[in-house]
Amino acid sequence: MASPPRCSPTAPDRECKLPPPSAPASEYCPGKLSWGTMARALGRFKLSIPHTHLLATLDPLALDREPPPHLLPEKHQVPEKLIWGDQEPLSKIPFKILSGHEHTVSTCHFCVDDTKLLSGSYDCTVKLWDPVDGSVVRDFEHRPKAPVVECSITADSSRVIAASYDKTVRAWDLETGKLLWKVRYDTFIVSCKFSPDGKYVVSGFDVDHGICIMDAENITTVSVIKDHHTRSITSCCFDPDSQRVASVSLDRCIKIWDVTSQATLLTITKAHSNAISNCCFTFSGHFLCTSSWDKNLKIWNVHTGEFRNRGACVTLMQGHEGSVSSCHFARDSSFLISGGFDRTVAIWDVAEGYRKLSLKGHNDWVMDVAISNNKKWILSASKDRTMRLWNIEEIDEIPLVIKYKKAVGLKLKQEKKEAYLKLKQG
Repeated sequence: MASPPRCSPTAPDRECKLPPPSAPASEYCPGKLSWGTMARALGRFKLSIPHTHLLATLDPLALDREPPPHLLPEKHQVPEKLIWGDQEPLSKIPFKILSGHEHTVSTCHFCVDDTKLLSGSYDCTVKLWDPVDGSVVRDFEHRPKAPVVECSITADSSRVIAASYDKTVRAWDLETGKLLWKVRYDTFIVSCKFSPDGKYVVSGFDVDHGICIMDAENITTVSVIKDHHTRSITSCCFDPDSQRVASVSLDRCIKIWDVTSQATLLTITKAHSNAISNCCFTFSGHFLCTSSWDKNLKIWNVHTGEFRNRGACVTLMQGHEGSVSSCHFARDSSFLISGGFDRTVAIWDVAEGYRKLSLKGHNDWVMDVAISNNKKWILSASKDRTMRLWNIEEIDEIPLVIKYKKAVGLKLKQEKKEAYLKLKQG
């Protein structure tokens, strides 16, 4: 394997080319996208009719405080669904709408100990938000010249990166907003992630079907694996130890690459019946969740030496009515959330393998989801140009969740009874 191209740190106004660009950013043309990119972006670039959203009068970040009397709405003026947000009558999930982007919000994150929110959008901006009042704290300057497809942030919330359809990955200092570096590729970037230790950045390629691992400090290339998949990459991410990279693709395949040995450790072919849209590790690194256009999610045991090609450990079905776009584990892996093109966010009980609740309210596809470290909040980004911040602190007290739990418990008891009868008869 030839030595990977290298580049040296650059000032914000200079570009680092890995490898040389095929065209300058000013010549970016959506018409030159590959069919794979167009398939993922189908309908995303179509501007919807402008509309406005008001922040919910109930502040989910201050549920323990009574709002001032002059802020309380009259009952006949504000319908209950504007306050509570979930359309299911037995569910009461407080939420807040964050409006500020002018196009699809493609990516979202919690950061700075859950006190700030980060978003990227097809309006070519990356924004930092204050969740308390829903205001934009910072619009990161030297912004991309094309839609932002993904953002990532270091564990200590010091640096932010964003991948864009202008074939670049940019990095900023979160506190100052200063552009730290910009790397340009000769192909479209569809995914980018920091490693948990902040040392590396992995980028997923569209046309080249590969991944690139870069040293985030020295801005040098560690590995370039072209044709890692047979079709366009859709997502890639590091494991918690920053030593393995999982990637998924339109080819329905899962691959895990070892950074140290520079070799593929695991390949799972035909993991889903349709394109795989996203992937995420548990915080132990033993399990990987994948979401797919086949409407399902699967959880795989990918721990080295433990995986046997017998299929997924758990298949989560009947949670979405359309393609699943995104997935994210809670820090302790006690639950999982997913976003879908059916405009909903699903909350899954990982141990029992069932959907606890579906959060409804977005007016278009849910593009990305995130969970706060304290597990009290869910953030969702949508094609409807907004983000929603959901308070799930008291989710287990919700009547609908209690109802689902009882139903699952009865089903398990029935299954055990039937198994016992079969054993007795046999």
